[in-house]
Amino acid sequence: MSAIPFTDLAAMAQEVWPSIEADYMACLLHADFVGGPPVETFERDWAEYCGASHSVGVGNGTDAIELSLTALGIGAGDEVIVPANTFIGTAAAVVRAGATPRFADVSDETLLITPKTMAAAVTPRTRAVIAVHLYGQMADMDGLTAAAADHGIVVVEDAAQAHGATWAGRPAGSFGAAACFSFYPGKNLGAFGDAGAVVTSDSDLADRVRALANHGRLSGSAHYEHVYVGRNSRMDALQAIALSGKLARNPAWNERRQILASRYREQLIGTSVRLVDTDPRAEHVYHLLVARVADRDRVQAELRDHGVQTGVHYPVPCHRQPPLREFATAPMPVTDQAAAEIISLPMFPHMTADQVDVVCDALAEITATRTDREVRYVA
Repeated sequence: MSAIPFTDLAAMAQEVWPSIEADYMACLLHADFVGGPPVETFERDWAEYCGASHSVGVGNGTDAIELSLTALGIGAGDEVIVPANTFIGTAAAVVRAGATPRFADVSDETLLITPKTMAAAVTPRTRAVIAVHLYGQMADMDGLTAAAADHGIVVVEDAAQAHGATWAGRPAGSFGAAACFSFYPGKNLGAFGDAGAVVTSDSDLADRVRALANHGRLSGSAHYEHVYVGRNSRMDALQAIALSGKLARNPAWNERRQILASRYREQLIGTSVRLVDTDPRAEHVYHLLVARVADRDRVQAELRDHGVQTGVHYPVPCHRQPPLREFATAPMPVTDQAAAEIISLPMFPHMTADQVDVVCDALAEITATRTDREVRYVA
């Protein structure tokens, strides 16, 4: 039996390469590597895709969050609410911006931050909440934006796993004061290396982010005139070319992920495997297909023996990471429970229906009770 990979980045690269080869090679041969027309074209198209007015290409998704917070004037003495169930980069960006992460627990159904868990984390020092759209599903943006407005705090979207996802028909990137995207190769829309973007409909905020990401230079100013203490976090032209080619395919690739996810759900009915729920108001684009199982480490090991590669996103929650423990001020029972159960199953647009069936059959066998197994073997 052939191994079933967790993802297949090579297949996506091979599909897109014919459409970008000429532009990619021209960029290489002309040695025009940073910024320029390829980046400007992608920024324009990405902003439109996200239903926003501006997009600023940056070095990666973590930089996108830090730059957004800094451009919003959030820093020392301020608190930013972050769901405990997210990649460490979300919380690390808050710390790097000089602010304090304030952790919030998540929904037991979707494993996303909710208006209720957000409100429980608000203090007089809270300036913002980062709504993390995890696994490919957007958080409750109607409830979060309303709750944030009630508390007078800013909403920033961490949409690093939600390229093309929607909430009540509106795309990720169209709700917050700023939205932050990662184009790490494994994302639904992935570059050929690191890249990211900040999306916003606030032109002044976009200008500040662009300046901060380019050593503090304002657009159009002299090369050695700097109005901020900025940093170097710019998108490469080669990455923009790859992303433009993939952006044309992203809707079809997302649709394929949704079809595969539906097959997983159908095949796993009647098993003890619990897939993370999808809110009916959300269009999930399944960056990750996450399940919850008892005895996760054993299940993962036995799937490996069956030739099925899996991942865990994330086994150590943010509030339990050593450099962030000082910010853990309240229990996170849902996050802690989920961290011991979650397993990410193979999911990529070039996956076949037969591969899904193999994964589900293996899961059903591995997670069956001993009595169920004995009956099956006797039969």
